Amino acid sequence: MTPKPVEAQNLAALSGIRHGFFTRHGGVSSGLYESLNCGLGSGDDQSLVLENRRRIGAHLGGNDRFGGGVVTLYQEHGTTALAVSTPPSREALPHADAVISATPGLVIGVLTADCAPVLMADAEAGVVAAAHAGWRGAFNDIIGSAVREMERLGAKRERIAAAVGPCISQAAYEVGPEFEATFIERDPLFASFFARRKPKDRAHFDLPGFVIKRLEGARVGSIEDLALCTFENESLFFSYRRKTHRGEPDYGRQISAIVVA
Repeated sequence: MTPKPVEAQNLAALSGIRHGFFTRHGGVSSGLYESLNCGLGSGDDQSLVLENRRRIGAHLGGNDRFGGGVVTLYQEHGTTALAVSTPPSREALPHADAVISATPGLVIGVLTADCAPVLMADAEAGVVAAAHAGWRGAFNDIIGSAVREMERLGAKRERIAAAVGPCISQAAYEVGPEFEATFIERDPLFASFFARRKPKDRAHFDLPGFVIKRLEGARVGSIEDLALCTFENESLFFSYRRKTHRGEPDYGRQISAIVVA
């Protein structure tokens, strides 16, 4: 089996750009990690993870001179966006939650398992980005950081196509009162991203909706939401929250990747 990613129409329509929001299918891992686990931070066999990542790079036509696979950074739910032109050492990965490239053949990506992956491209400038937007990164505007770094490499925000990939849906994302208060204290209008089934129930947070709000605030040219829930679609996606609910010892990570062809 080979990887068969989900694609966003607005990115797929761009000339000279290849991308994919990859599912858990098409790899060589087994057990909890079956099968396309791309998380080097998981407890999976590292050689299997590297083979999975090599398959991603090959699927997207990555240049062999970059060693195959996908460039990802040390994600920490922050707002640092970093441009790369060569793969960094795995032993000393820079800490950042968005990776940007204008280097043809260099496949870049982010790892997720409920957080929102965001892929962006300005095809005319030949600049692409992959951002990891969990609630904290989205709240502190990792999207804005990524767009500014794309602009530094020559992109124009009005030409950027952006797509929000598979992540946890509002229906599955129950949060506590402190979480909700953090958002509303920043901006009372953020209350619109919280909903309750009954008045006394805990709130559910709309992560993809909030990420789209950030993309709209960044004034990018087009936005697409794949509207796929990682928690609800076990056959397709890994999910940290599902693993937590079940008390499982670990979980895999899917990858979303993009490249200037």
